[in-house]
Amino acid sequence: MYGSESTSAPRPQFEMDREGEDRFCKFVERMPPKLDGMVRLFDRGDYYSAHGADAVFIANEVFKTTNVLKYLGSSSASNAASSSSSSTSRGLPSVTISTSLTKAFLRDALTTKQMRIEIYVAEERAPGRKDNTRWILAKTASPGNTIQLEDLLFNDRDQTTDIVSMAIKIQAKEGGRTVGVAFVDIQEKLIGVTEFVESENFGNTESLIIQLGIKECVLQADDKKADHELTKLRTLVERCGVVVTERKSVDFQTRNVEQDLNRLLDQNHSGAALPEFDLKQAMGALSALLSFMNLLGDQSLHGQFRLHHHDLSQYMKLDASALKALNLMPSPNDQGGNKNMSLYGLLNRCKTSQGQRLLGRWLKQPLINLHEIVQRQTMVEVFVDDDHTRKVLQEQYLKLMPDFHRISKKFHRRQAGLEDVVRAYQAVQLLPGLIEKLENIQPRDPSAKLLIQEMYLKPLGEHLQYLEPYTQMVEETIDLDELSRHNYVLRPEFDANLQNIRLDLLRTRDLLDDEHDAVADALKLDKEKKLHLENHQVYKYSFRITKAEAGLIRNKKEYIDLATQKSGTIFQTKTLRSLSDEYFQLQERYEKQQRELVRSVVDIAATYTIVLELLDNLIASIDVTVSMAHVSDAAEYVKPKLSEKGTGDVIVKAARHPCLEAQPDINFIKNDHEMRKGQSEFIVLTGPNMGGKSTYIRQIGVIALMAQVGCFVPADEAQLPIFDCILARVGAGDSQLKGVSTFMAEMLETATIIKSATKDSLIIIDELGRGTSTYDGFGLAWAISEHIAEKIRAFCLFATHFHELTTLDQTNSHVKNLHVSANVTNGEKGGGRSDREITLLYKVEEGICDQSFGIHVAELANFPESVVKVAKRKAEELEDFGDGSADGILSKCSKSETEQGTALINQFLTEWKTRVSTAGNGEATNGDGDVAMELSEEDMVNELKKVAEEYRERFEGNEWVKGVMSSL
Repeated sequence: MYGSESTSAPRPQFEMDREGEDRFCKFVERMPPKLDGMVRLFDRGDYYSAHGADAVFIANEVFKTTNVLKYLGSSSASNAASSSSSSTSRGLPSVTISTSLTKAFLRDALTTKQMRIEIYVAEERAPGRKDNTRWILAKTASPGNTIQLEDLLFNDRDQTTDIVSMAIKIQAKEGGRTVGVAFVDIQEKLIGVTEFVESENFGNTESLIIQLGIKECVLQADDKKADHELTKLRTLVERCGVVVTERKSVDFQTRNVEQDLNRLLDQNHSGAALPEFDLKQAMGALSALLSFMNLLGDQSLHGQFRLHHHDLSQYMKLDASALKALNLMPSPNDQGGNKNMSLYGLLNRCKTSQGQRLLGRWLKQPLINLHEIVQRQTMVEVFVDDDHTRKVLQEQYLKLMPDFHRISKKFHRRQAGLEDVVRAYQAVQLLPGLIEKLENIQPRDPSAKLLIQEMYLKPLGEHLQYLEPYTQMVEETIDLDELSRHNYVLRPEFDANLQNIRLDLLRTRDLLDDEHDAVADALKLDKEKKLHLENHQVYKYSFRITKAEAGLIRNKKEYIDLATQKSGTIFQTKTLRSLSDEYFQLQERYEKQQRELVRSVVDIAATYTIVLELLDNLIASIDVTVSMAHVSDAAEYVKPKLSEKGTGDVIVKAARHPCLEAQPDINFIKNDHEMRKGQSEFIVLTGPNMGGKSTYIRQIGVIALMAQVGCFVPADEAQLPIFDCILARVGAGDSQLKGVSTFMAEMLETATIIKSATKDSLIIIDELGRGTSTYDGFGLAWAISEHIAEKIRAFCLFATHFHELTTLDQTNSHVKNLHVSANVTNGEKGGGRSDREITLLYKVEEGICDQSFGIHVAELANFPESVVKVAKRKAEELEDFGDGSADGILSKCSKSETEQGTALINQFLTEWKTRVSTAGNGEATNGDGDVAMELSEEDMVNELKKVAEEYRERFEGNEWVKGVMSSL
């Protein structure tokens, strides 16, 4: 991650004496306590340093060893400063880091580890003071607010991820709550607000966090009225993997928010009568967010933003569990691993940074508008069919496109140079060829031609027209011939003064050459081999001869001996010194004049940033569409047919899981999905562990999401309705650090499903109820599945090991049982015991699976043979104690069958009792008044058999009775 420099390059050394070290240690001691997950760095000019616990952390994280630590100060001066950082009495643990390593560390800390950063710089005090240096906080950054460190983070690379911050304000009232949300996307120059009524489980807020890809969330810290609500909200935000930052309630007041917002908005979006100002809770959240990000303090951002009222209902809702269950985005722990492990990694064949950012947004914001989805599908189909154009676009055009958003940002901050101007110019030069390639596409669907014209060709043509003056300006001002030598300079003839200085430079250069010739003739030396004219880093223009010829200039006044080095003797003449001084004075004037002119050129180029950013969005859209087409064609995906929300069934033939089938050495088994409203909308899936249940239920979720993104899907045929949300409960993990157990996390996720799902949702539940006792788990699983099946009536796939749940189909006609098949063969072992051999087939078929294969999975996991033997013996003992097969049959009987069976058994016993009593004449009674049996035991058994034979036909007609009889 940090490169070879961490082990091979020499590290910078501290430049402090012992007294300076002691003073610095005392300063560190007096620093305020850090927040959790914060690292403090000290900018020392050419390098950075860290101290105390931060030094130990960086030593382990960056250098992978604590041998790089140095201990500053005497023990007495540094003990207090280092006591909280597990240091020894040797002093304050410290480490130095080069600038390049610091950049890599900051990128990892902020974007992957979600840490907070503080950077301190030295401030010189009045001279003469003993402690004439103090350290002040210069820059801060957090995962959602990297503005102050963007130069360190992304100045040498394009940004491939969005960094979005959010603030939330709650107004809690009896019977409900209103949530106001504000968010800022610096990359897109977007300020968004929304306000909505929220349920007690904050389902809408969770969906919004996922949709926007939030990195950091600002919450109120001291609002007693909403204290309980804020606690629940904080838990939810952290469960989504978002950093929480608390601010005082005073920051959420709306006093100056309208004025501040109008300073940030561009001309098209600013105005005192904006309807968004009526969203009081959202405006309060925005006030806190603007203060937290200090946007008004950056003059380059004024007048750059657009205001957006975000509508939650325009996208499919996803919760954090669905994001994880569908492997939507790469895990932070998977950096550098197999990119096909996530759907984003699988579909990301984008050639531009802006395309990669847009792909992430599309995946988190699946569409629910059928018309928009069909448009995207049509464009993907165009590039699937025309693989030649697709490859040309990727390799000859998209691959060469720069990140216009980043260039525009540098223009606004006056940090751009001629290289940025040229990169934008070169991209504009590609547009005519790009347009021509798109014009030559001949899609099989005639309507696609019109769509290409409307979506791509028309806006590209407009952008090219607007940028013609930009192209002309660059060609008139920049020396394009010098680009082949990687020189970014202005054309000398662009400015008369610059031209005159350049002519003087060329004249002086010729005089330098003349002096070279003159000295060579005087010393009778070959100027190509023995007398070298060099631009020395110390002596500027000077001559160099070998030590062997040094005697030629010794004791001669016309030659000025400067130094003798390994490479030879360095000397000048008075004429050369004068010409050298003149040349470098001219060079300085030329560069100064050019800097002023470059600033003017960059300022002119900056006026085109609005067009460049519009072009950036269009290029990103083409890039993502082509990328999805590339993957769809290579993996043989199919175009899905979608129907409006609330209509249609789920019918997918030969479906595959896109990420799993892309793994090496995987021979994926295809399966069909058929879920019809009123017939099979609720699927109960049983089968052995590792048999493919989880893959089966997740893959339909991935396919549904891909379809609503506009991508093709991994199947032979696909027909789907539009879902308003995908809700999932698939294997919750412990979160002890947040006080959430496995079972509690499971219940929280399931509660979200029950309260958020509608009849148009897709629900995926995997092994519900495993985190508690078998009885409690089954009870919860039954109640939840029954509620979904009978009350919500959404499409649902419910994978379970509770085989009793398969009886739901007897009371609900729209519940269907499926199972993952396994081939079981029985052999004989010692003692007459059977030894089962199980082969997992990964094929989903109709019906139920009433067997468990847990011990077999343990064998596959290479459990010790002794453990497996004990497990089998205990399982067999339990089977001998009470064969579960009859209990299974009894539990699957309906209530009416059980009641009828009970009545039939009572009737049978009464009949037998009457006959036995009659056979005994019924003359004697016992003390309780019952008839005293006078028949022998053998006679009574024979009578029982006769009655049972008469009732046999009725017994066989009732499943519950059959189960009772088989257990006797």
